[in-house]
Amino acid sequence: MKKNLIKNPIYYNTLIWIGAGLSVAEILTGTYFAPLGMAKGILAIVLGHIVGGILMFFAGFVGAKSNKNSMESASISFGKKGAKFFAFLNCIQLLGWTGIMIYDASISLEMLFSASRSFWVIIIALLVVLWLLFNKQNLGIVNTIALFALFVLSLYLFISVFSSQGLKAIKTNSNGNVSESMSFIAAFELSIAMPLSWLPLISDYTCESKEKGFFVTLFSVIAYSIMSIWMYIVGMAMSIYTQKSDIAEIISNFKGFISIAGLYVIAFSTVTTTYLDAFSLGISQESLYDNSKEAKKNSKLVSICAVVIAAIFAMFFNLDNITNFLYLISSVFTPMATVLIIDYFILKKSDEQSGFNYKNIISWFIGFITYNIITKFELNVFIGSTVSAILITAVFVIVFHFSDNKQNQN
Repeated sequence: MKKNLIKNPIYYNTLIWIGAGLSVAEILTGTYFAPLGMAKGILAIVLGHIVGGILMFFAGFVGAKSNKNSMESASISFGKKGAKFFAFLNCIQLLGWTGIMIYDASISLEMLFSASRSFWVIIIALLVVLWLLFNKQNLGIVNTIALFALFVLSLYLFISVFSSQGLKAIKTNSNGNVSESMSFIAAFELSIAMPLSWLPLISDYTCESKEKGFFVTLFSVIAYSIMSIWMYIVGMAMSIYTQKSDIAEIISNFKGFISIAGLYVIAFSTVTTTYLDAFSLGISQESLYDNSKEAKKNSKLVSICAVVIAAIFAMFFNLDNITNFLYLISSVFTPMATVLIIDYFILKKSDEQSGFNYKNIISWFIGFITYNIITKFELNVFIGSTVSAILITAVFVIVFHFSDNKQNQN
């Protein structure tokens, strides 16, 4: 029975994406919603995950139907060279996540021990490198233990925060300004951003699901979304409850063993998650070199170099606030996914044999600029940056398509 379950792609992928949602990064991002209060915060979190989840689903479903991984899927709309551009951007994203996760773990360990944060950055980076040097199959049980420990910790925090005493504190503090004020639309965008950070990766898991592709993709997105929403809410509620915005300070607010164990869990689970980011970066760089034997051979070395670079950033830069990083990810991958989804499902065309599809690149760039202008200047667009970028990108893709058809007819 167990073997059949493990071989079942729906079961297997659902477990993977439950693990993806069980992340310290989700709790950290959830703390930013505290100024909204519980009611508005939960609404922004749920609505944002619905929009982000829809894009995530269709991006993953392209991979499931075409049997192409994420970067191969990108070539459908942008051509082989165009797909390399997005593979490069994905490597940058993963490098950023590696630095952020090392930074977060170092803060937790600094609160537990007297050594400086720089010392812990080096130790964590070395641990991640050791993780990379081992066969990843041997680390499966370690990662499972870390995820289970994080789940138990988040469950405990959830029960503590939503106890009768905790609810009273939340009600009292809900009008307090924990950090900088945040508008509802900004919170909505921040909620969309986390699912969108998985757009360049989801097809790597759904591309081998064959005839069960729809359900594999659906259950993967639902599993991730439920866990991510929960972790966001836990982070937000803890921030309101403790009137703190730093995740390590929030955990240390709880007394005795739970405080110490919680910081250990955060540090440990962060190391295992960072390994996954660094490992994926090594795999993504292979696409830049047409998956050559040399690129595959150097994959582990590239991952190790990425950890070193990320550790340097974590050591010398303040990475407490990842809001702008999440917005940047959304601005890049929202229009990319829009172009791909429209090409594959609506226009039913493919340019994977070409070098660059310049018109789709232009459509993507216009969507990218649209998102960033609305976000940077905080324009009062009631549908937000993401939906605006989707609509603008879609219009240009369709206009270019019918313009080409008209020219061909003439």
